[in-house]
Amino acid sequence: MLTLSTRNQLAIGIALALLIIITRGHHFASLHNLPGASWAVFFLAGVYLRPVLVLPAFLALTWTLDFIAFQWGGGSNFCFSPAYILLLPAYSALWLAGRWYAKRHCFEWRTLLPLTLAAFIGAVICELFSSGGFYLFSGRFPDPSWAEFAARQLKFSPPYLQSLSFYIAIAALVHVAFSFAHKVAMQHKTAS
Repeated sequence: MLTLSTRNQLAIGIALALLIIITRGHHFASLHNLPGASWAVFFLAGVYLRPVLVLPAFLALTWTLDFIAFQWGGGSNFCFSPAYILLLPAYSALWLAGRWYAKRHCFEWRTLLPLTLAAFIGAVICELFSSGGFYLFSGRFPDPSWAEFAARQLKFSPPYLQSLSFYIAIAALVHVAFSFAHKVAMQHKTAS
C-alpha cells in the first residue's frame, strides 16, 4: 500500500492543482500544445492523496476554472450544458480507480498490471459518463444513435487516453526517482 507523509501529500496536492490550472483547456493560463491533465490529476489524486475532501476540492477547482473561462476568458460554452453535472461521477471514477490502485501499489514491476487496469477502467467509466452524458443529455445532438456515439468514441477517446497515459508515465518516473533518492539517502544515513 502506498503511504506518504502529510508533507509529501501536500506537495503533491499543490503540484496536481498547478498542473490542472496550467492545462485546463481554453482559459487564461493554458500552455500551447500541452495536453489536458484533468483525467490524470483525478487519478493521481486518488493514488497519492488520502483525505477524502481532496475529491470535492479538485471538482470545485475544475468547475471554477471552467466558469472563469466561460464568463471572462472568452472560452466556448459549448460543453456547458445539463450534462456538465456528469463530470462529477466521471472524475470520481478516476479518483476511485486511483484509490483502488494505491491499495495494491508495490515498488516492483508487478505493480504495472494493477496500475494499467485501474487507469484503463477508470478512464473507460469516466469517458462513458463525460462523453456519453454529453452526447445523450447536452441537447447538442438532436437524434442520438448508438452508431454515431460509437463513431464519436473512436474519434475523440484516443487523445484523452493518450493524455492520461502521458501524465501517469511522467508521475511513475518521478515516483521511481524520488523512491530511489529516498532509499539512497536512508542507506547513507544508516551507514554514517
